[in-house]
Amino acid sequence: MEVQATVAIRRTGWLGGVSAGSLVLALALPSIATAQAAQIPSSVTPGTPAQVDPSPAQTAVVPQGGAADPAATTAPQAAPETVPADGQTAEIIVTGFRKSLDAALNVKRQSVAAVDAIVAEDIAKFPDQNLAESLQRIPGISIQRDAGEGRAITVRGLGAQFTRVRVNGMETVATSTDGASSNRDRAFDFNVFASELFNSIVVHKTAEASLDEGSLGAVVDLNTGNPLGGKIGFTAVGSAQASYNDLSKNTGPRLAGLLSWKSADGKFGVAASAAYSKTNNFELGNNTVRWAQAPFDSVDGTRCYTTQNRGGVYVPSTACTAAALAFHPRIPRYGSVRHERERLGITGSVQWAPSDATKISIDGLYSRFKETREEKWGEVLLRSNERSIDLSNYTIDSNNNLIKATLNDAWVRTEHYLRKSQTEFYQLGGSWDQDVTDTLRFTLMGGISKSDATIPVETTFVFDDRDAQGYSYDYTDMKSPKLTFGTSVTDPANFQLAEIRDRPSETVNKFRTAQLRTEWDVAEGFQIKAGGLYRKFTFDTQGFSRDAVVCPNAGGRDVVLGTLTCSPNTLFGPTAVYGFPAGSLGEIFNLGKAGQPSGTTTSFLIPNIDASAAYTGLYNRPATVLVGDTRSVSEQVTGGYTEFNVKGDILGLRYAANAGIRYVHTKQRSTGLSSATVAGVTVNTPATVGRSYDDWLPAINVALFPTEDVIIRGAIAKVLTRPSLGSLTPGGSVDGFNYRVTFGNPQLDPFRATAFDISAEWYFAPQSIFSVALFKKTVESFPVSATRSGTFASTGLPLSVIPASSPAAGNPEGQLWQITSPVNGTGASLKGAEISLQTTFRFLPGFLRNFGALANATFVDSSAGYSQGGPATAIVQPGGTLGALPNTTRTATLYGLSKRAYNGTLYYEDAKFSARGSISYRSPYIDGASATGNLFEGYGATTNVDASMRYKLTPAVEVSLEGTNLTDNYRSRYTDLDAQRNYENNHFGRTFLVGARFKM
Repeated sequence: MEVQATVAIRRTGWLGGVSAGSLVLALALPSIATAQAAQIPSSVTPGTPAQVDPSPAQTAVVPQGGAADPAATTAPQAAPETVPADGQTAEIIVTGFRKSLDAALNVKRQSVAAVDAIVAEDIAKFPDQNLAESLQRIPGISIQRDAGEGRAITVRGLGAQFTRVRVNGMETVATSTDGASSNRDRAFDFNVFASELFNSIVVHKTAEASLDEGSLGAVVDLNTGNPLGGKIGFTAVGSAQASYNDLSKNTGPRLAGLLSWKSADGKFGVAASAAYSKTNNFELGNNTVRWAQAPFDSVDGTRCYTTQNRGGVYVPSTACTAAALAFHPRIPRYGSVRHERERLGITGSVQWAPSDATKISIDGLYSRFKETREEKWGEVLLRSNERSIDLSNYTIDSNNNLIKATLNDAWVRTEHYLRKSQTEFYQLGGSWDQDVTDTLRFTLMGGISKSDATIPVETTFVFDDRDAQGYSYDYTDMKSPKLTFGTSVTDPANFQLAEIRDRPSETVNKFRTAQLRTEWDVAEGFQIKAGGLYRKFTFDTQGFSRDAVVCPNAGGRDVVLGTLTCSPNTLFGPTAVYGFPAGSLGEIFNLGKAGQPSGTTTSFLIPNIDASAAYTGLYNRPATVLVGDTRSVSEQVTGGYTEFNVKGDILGLRYAANAGIRYVHTKQRSTGLSSATVAGVTVNTPATVGRSYDDWLPAINVALFPTEDVIIRGAIAKVLTRPSLGSLTPGGSVDGFNYRVTFGNPQLDPFRATAFDISAEWYFAPQSIFSVALFKKTVESFPVSATRSGTFASTGLPLSVIPASSPAAGNPEGQLWQITSPVNGTGASLKGAEISLQTTFRFLPGFLRNFGALANATFVDSSAGYSQGGPATAIVQPGGTLGALPNTTRTATLYGLSKRAYNGTLYYEDAKFSARGSISYRSPYIDGASATGNLFEGYGATTNVDASMRYKLTPAVEVSLEGTNLTDNYRSRYTDLDAQRNYENNHFGRTFLVGARFKM
């Protein structure tokens, strides 16, 4: 049975229901069955309504009202392509990939503002395995990957926190606990959802008064399907795939399905879809956890202190000072990270249209994303332990990096980390679309959403050998260092259990939304839109700690196991773990293919988590509150908008435009914990700060049509993004590993900017376009971090807030601290260009005419001022610690901004077979401020290659073979923008998927 992947368009009476500004680039997979094309004229007159046959099998769908209609989730069906043959005009039905591209151009030619989209022909058939990976094919969008798949996006150089995401028309936040740390901010994690649950993503790049505020970058609409867009009766779609990763050698299932029903009179419909996937893949590579400066115990035999290992007075010398002020890796290591992921998603929709003037929709979405992240490392802990380490055979390069050295009395450590996390997302929403008269209509919508990200287990156990001899490292090749352990790291007698950690946490985001949108067709070519909004957002995060030190750094009472004392013998080994051989608590870890050079040590004895947890009673220990990770923010937004839409001719030049203003009132409350010690007891007291502010956000979009094939667009708007959630927290958080204190500032102003856009499009052939867009954003207010150096006592925080397992817990004034707080900065600027080409090869003979191509390039530059602690330049006498890190003001690009990005797709499609190959390149970018004297940190360039092939066995059954990351691209991360010191270099392997899909 043939299935039409279409959705009914709600009549808006102006521009045929197209938003005043829908620029759509559609990327979709070919259809299983040959769908009948909608009768949209192949050359729609710009600025005029599309002529769409309203029959269910030929209905077009377009985003409307400047915001994606939750019901409008699929692309318009393509127009028939007319190709001369033997002097006759033959009608050819365009399907599959070409159908979506052709339909996108028909919508694009009627648009004013810049709106890109990716459209699947029907649900459960999205063109990529991950929503973020699909988005990167749109000009101006780059993605950040985690565990080998897309997680967050950057739009025109602005990072994930500057992008607002709506699901079925309602703003929401979905956060995951993926990556090395949890997402506790406004950024949306696209990996929470299975891509099969959606059949369109719409990206609004320019603002309109009728479009929700909150974005300097983009507003992204994720849309699920709706039953009234399908055929009469039952529809069933199903797909099954097996995924295989060549690094982990593991196979996992990927399943998706859709059931829908539409009544015979076309007035009532229900639909449900589900998607499930499970993978268990590896990430292998190396890591330094940044580079740092510090004095050593001795350098090439020259004593740097009057006493050995600890205490005494620093003895200045050329060798000791040069080595101390050079940067060395803090924790050089190789290891593996296992990512076991399971996704389950379910959508449901009920729609009722009792008349042509009324439609009522109720939509629900549930998603569960579970991940087990397991890390295994073999490392040396130079961090804060340099005082007892003897350095020899070293090399300092031209960037002041201690890139090669031999270490004696080194702190050799093996580490085993396990985190179990789960994100559950719920959304329930409803909408009422009503035509009051032929010229007046409204949409009333509302709903709730909740994202609950929990980490019940985040456990680390470490084995230490604190007097290891003959360790050497060589970072001559920064990305692939040689790390060699001179002391056996597989012998249990050399280790003892040293530290235990557990950091359970929970982050909950909730949205409540109510919105009214109205449209009034005042006269031909003149429309007024107006509406009101209520939105309440709450963010709550809680963090706890069960950290403890089994053997303190300098001897003393055992804080975990009772009264035993760690004498120098038991402290430095060889020893057993208090009658329990280390081997009984351990297991052997073999590295695998991590890109390591010959001579690197690849086998380690690491703690066994189950045995170590049972031995120490870790999970029975009371959990203490982490002050810095326990906070909340509440935002209540009320406002409204008025927008005027016009179209017509001036001296024979056709035009379309919208102009309006949006008012928003933001009421904000930020709560954090303030910790104090009273009579020896630590008391955490909530501190709440409230504020409110108002914004008026004008926006104008204009489109000019000098010829039938050329469109020029322009836009100017005031935009804003509210401050990051972590920056709003009253009180401070303490990083005792990096000697860093961070205070929040609940009085921060939002990011405010003026955005300018201009673009030109040339439709030079059927299904073809060449376009150029220029954009600029002037950011008037831009919160930045201000950093100073000082003692811990100067912060006013009690010692109890320092994590127990960190080096600073035993020696809080062992070195100066970096104390950072966000302040309202002076602003920033961003400018760039997008170039895009889409074409078919219909002019070629034979089978070559079935090829087509898409390509785009984005060039962005920006400038912002940042304040950070730079490299230390002196050793403080007599204790021999580093001097204060000088406050350094530096101009650089905005965080997350790549100056260049390129995307290309070559595809082939005939009646049965289709193939597609894609390549995406992203240039390096800084990701944020660094620490320990490094200025910024970020990621190196990435190139990803993906491909897919599909073959129709029958009109209802299709088989497929897909591959992602075919070149096994490494993710390279650096610390310090100038020196480009290795932070990490990891790879994830290639993933292949084979499967089948059916429709009936």
